Amino acid sequence: MDVMGDKATLFETGRFVQSSGEEPTHDEAAEAAEEARHRLQAEAGDVESMSVLGAMLLRRGDLDGAEPRLRAATAAGDRAAANNLGVLLHQRGYPEEAAGWWRIAAVAGSAAAAHALGRHHRERGDEPAAEYWLRQSAEQGHALGAYALADLLEHRGDPDAGQWMRAAAERGHREAAYRLARALDRRAVAREEGTEPDGGVDTETGAAEAAEAEQWYRQAAARGHRRAALHLGAILEKRGELKEAGRWYLTSAKDGEARAACALGFLLRDAGDTESAAVWWLRAAQDGDGNAANALGALHAERGETQTAERWYRAAMDAGDDNGAYNLALLCAEQGRTAQAEQWYRRAAYAGHREAANALAVLLLQVGDTSGAEPWFSKAAEAGSVDAAFNLGILYAGRGEDRVALHCYERAAAAGHTEAALQVGIARLREGDEAAAERHLRCAAGGGSAEAAYRLAAVLDARRPAVSEHELGESSLNVKTECEEWYERAATQGHRRAQVRVGMLAAARGDVVEAARWYRTAAEAGSRNGAFNLGLLLAREGSEPEAAVWWERAADAGHGRAALRLALVYARRGELAVGQRWADRAVALGPAEVTERAGRLRDALREELSA
Repeated sequence: MDVMGDKATLFETGRFVQSSGEEPTHDEAAEAAEEARHRLQAEAGDVESMSVLGAMLLRRGDLDGAEPRLRAATAAGDRAAANNLGVLLHQRGYPEEAAGWWRIAAVAGSAAAAHALGRHHRERGDEPAAEYWLRQSAEQGHALGAYALADLLEHRGDPDAGQWMRAAAERGHREAAYRLARALDRRAVAREEGTEPDGGVDTETGAAEAAEAEQWYRQAAARGHRRAALHLGAILEKRGELKEAGRWYLTSAKDGEARAACALGFLLRDAGDTESAAVWWLRAAQDGDGNAANALGALHAERGETQTAERWYRAAMDAGDDNGAYNLALLCAEQGRTAQAEQWYRRAAYAGHREAANALAVLLLQVGDTSGAEPWFSKAAEAGSVDAAFNLGILYAGRGEDRVALHCYERAAAAGHTEAALQVGIARLREGDEAAAERHLRCAAGGGSAEAAYRLAAVLDARRPAVSEHELGESSLNVKTECEEWYERAATQGHRRAQVRVGMLAAARGDVVEAARWYRTAAEAGSRNGAFNLGLLLAREGSEPEAAVWWERAADAGHGRAALRLALVYARRGELAVGQRWADRAVALGPAEVTERAGRLRDALREELSA
């Protein structure tokens, strides 16, 4: 219980310090002189000095010296002495007698005594009496009384709790300021998410409450509240004010808040100071912070120190952090310790770790246990794992259950999964729903899928008005269209068919250099169409020998038209046997038009050779 002498406010600022044998400071000397003065006046019968001297001795812990002074002052009607006598008796283990003196002081108007009496009744389960006395204290402007009343009302779900919590915060109570900030913070999030009981999304009110919450966090943190400093740091970090965020994390961490030490570690790591980050993570991990233990594990794993990493992952598990088991499983999987990886994936998955459930399912699928994988994919997907929903779609598609697979893909696509959006787009194209297909392909292409960008470009390309084109393509269009931009995006990501198409569109604009660049890129990546078209371009530019090199590469990859071109080249050169051999190849490769033309050429060459 705090000593709350109504008249002895001087003594609320600190403790007297025992002499250490050194020369006393000015403050110590002044306090000693003040005590001596009150002692003389108390011995002369001054009631106020008796009360103040009793409070001073009580604060020092000299209960035997304080008690007779406080009893004497109380007998003379001093309410502050009655309150402090109650504090002394409470410390001695006589709560009922203490309550009697607090009641006397409270009736006489002591807000501190009313607060103490209210707490006494609450500890004994007498909430009506507790509320009465706490309300008396709070209404007199006592910060501790207002806070205790707010806490009691909040416990009962009384809407008036917020009013008194605010009153306590405004009167300087740091825990009240923190709790008020937390309440405003949660309400702001609920308003922005539309989960408030009154319904609807109210971002304007939510923003105002968030701003007010920040101010109360700031006030509580300035008064030394370490959790308020932690939350203030998080707000500032989210806003990008990293320097100030780091200062508050540091303040909180130095006061022993492990979560702040962990957050400071991440801030330092992101700034490139890994060594300092490790120091704070170590401090937090030693205080039982599982997240910091995981961070240390990851740091050592990156350095190749797998045994140390494993030790910290285990420490994270011991701290109750399921990520420890998941990370340990990943470590085992990287080392090829599949059985152990499965064990730790299972532990994390059974604890509700959705990514562990997905990873476990993937592992089971890799060893052919499809029936074992499916429920874990389902569990992870239900828990919100987008990857699991996509993987479940792959599983169903592999069984031929296309409708169920599509449902899974749609679920993952709605959550932003790029490859799932691609699969939905492809499915909608097959169904003929071009509008839905385009919508999903745009999402996937925007997410970085080269295949989606290519397919989207093809959809847009098909809508362009038909023009007569040469084999290479010639068009009056001189400006890049949207479809060409998507082709180029896919091409720059290494999509070979897109590269060929970009080359064709460049050739159509008459940009031979650009066309050749893209054809060559595709050909060197293994595209037979790229090699064939590059050959056509080179032949047109008069470089038939080099063209033949690319046609041969295309023909070897199964391109019938390239084989036919080679047959014609060798026939013109007079190398009839070689020409016949390529004609035979063209007949076999097709398509039908090529087979027919190559067959006629082959027969002509055969006749020429037999003549």
